[in-house]
Amino acid sequence: MLENMFRLKENKTDVKTEIMAGITTFMTMAYILAVNPSILSAAGMDANAVLIATALAAFIGTAFMALFANYPFVLAPGMGLNAYFAYTVVGNRGYSWQIALMAVFIEGIIFIVLSLTNVREAIFNAIPLALKSAVSVGIGLFIAFIGLQNAKIIVNSDSTLLTYQTFKGETFHSVGIGAILALIGVLVIAILLVKKVKGAILYGILITWVLGILCEFAGIYVPNPDAGMYSVIPAAIVSFDFSAFSQTFGQVFKADFGTVKVLDFIVVMFAFLFVDLFDTLGTLIGVAQKADMLDKDGRLPRIRGALLADAVATSVGAVFGTSTTTTYVESASGVTEGGRTGLTAITTGLLFLLALIFSPLFLTIPSFATAPALIIVGFYMMGAVVKIDFNDMADAIPAFLCIIAMPLAYSISEGIAIGVISWTLLNLITGKAKEKKISVLMYILTVLFILKYIFL
Repeated sequence: MLENMFRLKENKTDVKTEIMAGITTFMTMAYILAVNPSILSAAGMDANAVLIATALAAFIGTAFMALFANYPFVLAPGMGLNAYFAYTVVGNRGYSWQIALMAVFIEGIIFIVLSLTNVREAIFNAIPLALKSAVSVGIGLFIAFIGLQNAKIIVNSDSTLLTYQTFKGETFHSVGIGAILALIGVLVIAILLVKKVKGAILYGILITWVLGILCEFAGIYVPNPDAGMYSVIPAAIVSFDFSAFSQTFGQVFKADFGTVKVLDFIVVMFAFLFVDLFDTLGTLIGVAQKADMLDKDGRLPRIRGALLADAVATSVGAVFGTSTTTTYVESASGVTEGGRTGLTAITTGLLFLLALIFSPLFLTIPSFATAPALIIVGFYMMGAVVKIDFNDMADAIPAFLCIIAMPLAYSISEGIAIGVISWTLLNLITGKAKEKKISVLMYILTVLFILKYIFL
């Protein structure tokens, strides 16, 4: 049955590989179950309700991806978009979280229409191969950067903005030990990969977590909530209390538009739409590039199904009570483990569903245990850089700008915007428009990106 549904042999994979890849993807993105409630609670939403909505949105969205497109891509409420939701739309603009959910819901509906009319697919296909490779590399750096930050190996600095963790002082037994364990985790995964051990990334996460538990028992690691370092020993295993879900489910339809200015609401909705569109496209390009799923023209087969799944999941997630649900870059961790079909996605989705029951256990996995996986995945995605022709400056310079912008601007969509603008303008000004066959869509995207920087 699984063979017929997911065409495993056709995709040169098997059930064991797909399940292992699905588990790995879940382990690398399970942090969203803790982070999303924390962020959205700042908007006045119930944290327990958001956790339930997060898990359900991830399950439904990922199931859609598996059924519509048979890809190993996993969906969940997006980082960055949830911060925009809580701190900008609700915090700075003063809208209620119900209004913000309505903006997300309508954005999803628009996405569904765009997906059915091939607009998003056309945008994907219009991006030149050099930029597609650059997006993959940029996402790799971005993922690795997130991993380094999650492990607190790289921290804020007053003088240099960022610096390396110091292993001295009063936080050594919390932050310092966590950073050391993360570095050990990177080494463990690297050794397992050199030894060609299947499931190396997953084993690395589990080994790092176990080491953290042993350190806490021995008193070497001391939880410090003020520093964001919590106990890694599970206090409970299961919970069956789902009553909080009523606090967010369906609240999107109870939004009070009495004091909302139409133009302001459109701007908010467009911002969600814009960021989600290009974060999704960037993620699909990067992860698909890593999995060698793009055809000879750099196009992703069955992209309409993947985009439709993302769009539907956004609206469904808003009804559940969470910010924009989108395709996750952490899907690359499962792809790295050999995941090639929707069975990988379904496995991850079911684990998110199980997380509703085992949330006390899953939420105990520390960020320093999942960080090594993100760092190693970043290394894997760097491989696409060899596909960029650095002798062709008209391709290479925009590709470089795209790559460097993603981690430094902390945004996939900003990297794409800078890459598209620089590629189009550089080739147009230097008289290479005909040679590069710049499409009408690339001109339109360039204008839209420039307008975004002017007005948003």
